[in-house]
Amino acid sequence: MGILSLFAPETIGFLLHHCSKTKAFRYGTSLHASVVKSGLQSDVIVCNHILNMYAKCGNITFARKVFDGMSERNLVSWSAMVSGYGQAEEPRMAIDLFSKMGLVPVPNEYLLASAISACASLLALTQGQQMHALSVKIGYSFISFVSNSLISMYMKCGQCSDALTVFSSTSELNSVSYNAMIAGLVENKQPDKGFEIYRKMCQQGLVPDRFTFVGVLGICSTADDLSRGMQLHCQTVKLKLDSTPFIGNVIITMYSKFGMLEEAQKVFRLIEEKDVISWNTLITACSHCDDHAKGLSIFKEMTNVISLWLDDFTYASALAACAGIASVRHGKQIHAHLIRTKLDGDVGVDNALVNMYAKCGCIGYTQNVFNKMGSHNLVSWNSIIAGFGNHGHGAKALELFEQMKGVGLKPDSVTFIALLTACNHAGLVDEGQAYFNSMNEIYGIAPDIEHFSCLIDLLGRAGRLKEAVECMKNFPFGHDPVVLVSLLSACRLHGDVLIGEHLARKLLKCELVTTSPYVLLSNLYASDGMWNCVAESRKMLKGSGLKKEPGHSLIEVKGVVEKFTIGDFSHARIEQIVHILKTLSWEGDKVFSYY
Repeated sequence: MGILSLFAPETIGFLLHHCSKTKAFRYGTSLHASVVKSGLQSDVIVCNHILNMYAKCGNITFARKVFDGMSERNLVSWSAMVSGYGQAEEPRMAIDLFSKMGLVPVPNEYLLASAISACASLLALTQGQQMHALSVKIGYSFISFVSNSLISMYMKCGQCSDALTVFSSTSELNSVSYNAMIAGLVENKQPDKGFEIYRKMCQQGLVPDRFTFVGVLGICSTADDLSRGMQLHCQTVKLKLDSTPFIGNVIITMYSKFGMLEEAQKVFRLIEEKDVISWNTLITACSHCDDHAKGLSIFKEMTNVISLWLDDFTYASALAACAGIASVRHGKQIHAHLIRTKLDGDVGVDNALVNMYAKCGCIGYTQNVFNKMGSHNLVSWNSIIAGFGNHGHGAKALELFEQMKGVGLKPDSVTFIALLTACNHAGLVDEGQAYFNSMNEIYGIAPDIEHFSCLIDLLGRAGRLKEAVECMKNFPFGHDPVVLVSLLSACRLHGDVLIGEHLARKLLKCELVTTSPYVLLSNLYASDGMWNCVAESRKMLKGSGLKKEPGHSLIEVKGVVEKFTIGDFSHARIEQIVHILKTLSWEGDKVFSYY
């Protein structure tokens, strides 16, 4: 007999409970062994503590062995095992075990909530409805613990009206109830109703918590929501939640959706204990706002924080920033660091490497990284197909597509954009049409505006303008400005004034936000020597109030990306640039007449 035999079962239970809370698996196992030696394994309370300890420590197999070996089980035994399966992300096992339990003993609210949550994880609506009926039968459906689980289950299954019915019939609503409704409505693309629930919550005198704000801030995604988002930000400041990573990270994301990078940075700086997600969120925000150089600067700053451990998402975000400014120098540095420090390759990071090298024009490196990947998913194949297609290697891109099908992967919408682009750059018109037609006929993918634009551009570049016009009549995207501009560009290329004028008239009826149609029409007239029409189109451009965005070039010098814009001589080193160009016998008087 060990020293444990001197302690009462209550003391042993207390020690096992402590092991559960601290996830002390080794100590818990030792206590289990001592329980067996001391003959206490027949005590149902002690066995429940052992079962719960194994479940909380993540060893659900040991927990099930204890459960199956119990000579006597009570409600706590069943509840611990069912919730244990839920925590171990084995919802199917949780439901199967619950169904074996029957109604003896009668399930309590905690057991019912665990079983309902398992149904939600599996999107098992029918079984969830059966659980709902059982909760009504035994009188637990109005208890908040059960009703909140029912709301979440119905929301995850897309049954918003049923969730609202449960919500409305619950007598004691708490913040968890409101949060479940808000999050569910946002997930089901009903943001206005979600915000309405938030207002009711505030009217009832309930104080929003961090989970509430995660839900309502997620609603703010369009330009009309900016004011609402800023008001919510103010409320988080009042409640002193904005300085926590959990809320601060969401606010950063919200401001990045509106292109307000400076505001996002201010929020980031005010977060008191920044975690790796905070840094990743800001890097991603920079990329979203097209300030990739700033994203790389944030990444460099992040690497100097000793307490941070960079994760796969960090590297993928940084590589996306490198791709955004075609900085192969920084991309190679990150790649070299990954080779030195990471033995196990992550498919997401590898995909980012493939994309980075492709965007930087290093197609050989792209192929090399792809070949060395341990596994490929659909994103991997899409990235390399797009990489070869964008660089004019259309035949290779199509060959890769056949290889992708050979390994059993089905293409998605992005795959076909890559294929159509590849055909466009390589002039493979018939192949491009065949792929476009196969989208719906073979793969059940409905073409959208991007696919249709690619097809029209493909036909236009090949000079098949009449065929492109006929094709536009058969699809609802035929009057889209993007498609019309694409074909107008082709008319200018091939000098077809008749079709070009027809397209231009359609375009000018649209609410234009770009000068492209006017410029293309003017160039089309100029190519045919129609100078009066050129003057008229230029006059229309001036009257529209639109201004042509000046072109710019990006170059990388010693790891620093420099931007040069047409007509802009505000560069810090402009005098040196002028001097060098004059030294090279450039016609400086003409080029720098505005300087």
